[in-house]
Amino acid sequence: MYVLGVAGYSGSGKTTLLEKIIPLLLAAGVDVAVIKHTHHDVDWDQPGKDSWRHRQAGARQVLLAGAQRRLLVETLPQGNDAPLAAHVAALRPCDLVLAEGFKHEAIPKLEVYDPALGHAPLYLDDAQVLAVVSDAPLATALPAFTRNDAAGLVRFILALLEQHQDAHR
Repeated sequence: MYVLGVAGYSGSGKTTLLEKIIPLLLAAGVDVAVIKHTHHDVDWDQPGKDSWRHRQAGARQVLLAGAQRRLLVETLPQGNDAPLAAHVAALRPCDLVLAEGFKHEAIPKLEVYDPALGHAPLYLDDAQVLAVVSDAPLATALPAFTRNDAAGLVRFILALLEQHQDAHR
């Protein structure tokens, strides 16, 4: 599995970009998974429902199996912010894992940059940034794509995947 970060500050457009490129990657035959990092605690369950009651009883993992989806929730130790590698290890094998929001992980990444947010670009201090997506003109030698050039960005990602596969043959 090739892990590619999609990094940028909150509000930069990472999720919107992923919504554009995932269907194009799927159309190219790429099996894609996404891991989304959040600093907030999340809960899909509702108090009183069976799955909630199972967790309250102490089950560390609860898998809710539906007709077309399943949700696996694993309770992590208190205060645990597992590294990206631990999350990747929990996935079924696939071609590409897009890791949204892990901007400080030492992985290859695309930066989604919006200067209006007032932050310096990540690529200035992160050699793992392979390309930048921004509608602002940037002074960088890195490949740069506008937000509307999803097709160009997907061609770039497909080339990265091919390089990764060649290196692991």
